[in-house]
Amino acid sequence: MSSATDTTETPVDVRAQAVDALPPAAAYIAGTYRTGSGGHHTHRDPATGEELRSWSLSGPGEVDDAVGAAIPAQREWQGLEPGQRRDALLALAETVAAHAQTLAALVSLEMGMPLRASEAGVLAAVDWFRHYAGYADKIEGAVPAVGSPSRTLDYTRYAPYGVVAAIIPWNGPAMALALKVAPALAAGNAVVLKPSELAPFSSLYFGSLVTIAGLPNGLVNVVAGGAEVGARLCANPAVAMISFTGGSVGGRAVAEAAAARHVPTVLELGGKSASLVFPDCNVDRTAKLAAILGVAQNSGQGCFLPTRLLAQRSIYERTVEAVVAAAAKFRLGSPFDPGTTMGPVVDERARERILDTIAAAERRGDGRLVHGGRRATGGGLAGGNFIEPTIFADVDPASPLARDEVFGPVLAIIAFDDEADAVEIANGTSFGLAGYIWTSDLGRAHRLADALQAGYVSVNGMAALPAAAPFGGWKASGHGVEGGRHGLEEYLRIKNVHVQW
Repeated sequence: MSSATDTTETPVDVRAQAVDALPPAAAYIAGTYRTGSGGHHTHRDPATGEELRSWSLSGPGEVDDAVGAAIPAQREWQGLEPGQRRDALLALAETVAAHAQTLAALVSLEMGMPLRASEAGVLAAVDWFRHYAGYADKIEGAVPAVGSPSRTLDYTRYAPYGVVAAIIPWNGPAMALALKVAPALAAGNAVVLKPSELAPFSSLYFGSLVTIAGLPNGLVNVVAGGAEVGARLCANPAVAMISFTGGSVGGRAVAEAAAARHVPTVLELGGKSASLVFPDCNVDRTAKLAAILGVAQNSGQGCFLPTRLLAQRSIYERTVEAVVAAAAKFRLGSPFDPGTTMGPVVDERARERILDTIAAAERRGDGRLVHGGRRATGGGLAGGNFIEPTIFADVDPASPLARDEVFGPVLAIIAFDDEADAVEIANGTSFGLAGYIWTSDLGRAHRLADALQAGYVSVNGMAALPAAAPFGGWKASGHGVEGGRHGLEEYLRIKNVHVQW
């Protein structure tokens, strides 16, 4: 089966706006774009294959200079009154909001996310900066009851780490940077931001917005590059804390580098999240949402997306049919076309890796391919990295297709017998990032939420990472959280002061 494809011509104005806004260089340090000294890289539009930028990525020299610029900027930032930092972060939030259309268009241009989703991500990023601006003047210590109050005073205070390394992935860069930069700045730190070379433009553009907003030059520096840039950043002795979002291999390398220097980390890694569907939900509506969340949203390129669908046996065939019917209506096309439901995957390598994964699953008999499974080339899509929404039914819970992260538009559907069976299957991977429960039985919802080995559980919907709530993984999905007060405290260290007289 093949999905509908888009033949509508890409609106020129928004895409042209993004092309005009492409940053001139792969590093933004102390308020200035700088030519990188790293390896040569050609970035192509994932939707068309067109060359967008050919440049030298950041290298070790830019990393060291970025950290060097961050040190005095952090001291200046920490020396401000808390209310001044609050107001500065609010100004940054409003600056991002004023440039939201351009920032969103850059995201769509660099990694293929449909513009409506990119715009929603940028507006969510604005909310994260507003939310954490409110924390900047509310970081308080405590006075523990220690010793005689007439002779002893014991108090605690929070302090920033200093220079924080923030390493973000390509699959939602505007939102990803907000999850790290906003709480890090609110806590009084400076940030060296390393976006992926696959989606560097929005982060570099964001760096210029920090300058426009009036924050100290060097407070947020951006170095776009590959793994070697991340390694250099993690090894820099002035980097006192590392926050990383990405794959398990990269997370392991970051953890090892941090351990060598006794540096704390927040790691948000991969996922193979499961949706558990019970007969007492609206099955047709749930199946449609499952197809959207597990396949169409960001073309399946999301660590917390529910890429496994577990349906109770009595509604299993109906669920499969409804998912396939929903996927058949997805419209592949330009990220800038309002009618597009699904954009391309990020680049040619990702496209071929995903197609190889699909082919391998078919050869092994991991499941029954009931929809998609091929590269989409019709309707003017041939130049891009488009893959049909792909659905496997009757998937073996022990197979690689059910256990390993695909990071593409591939949904595995599995039948289960009862709650215990559903929990066993859902927990049967090394990951523990998210879980989704679809039921009208409140007791069941709470039982399963407690039983799922995941840091984030959503019942009858998806919260989409609100700034006020913590988000983080268990098991191989990482440790530490982003969001809320807990996310702020990841960027603070506590000091106890004990005074006697």
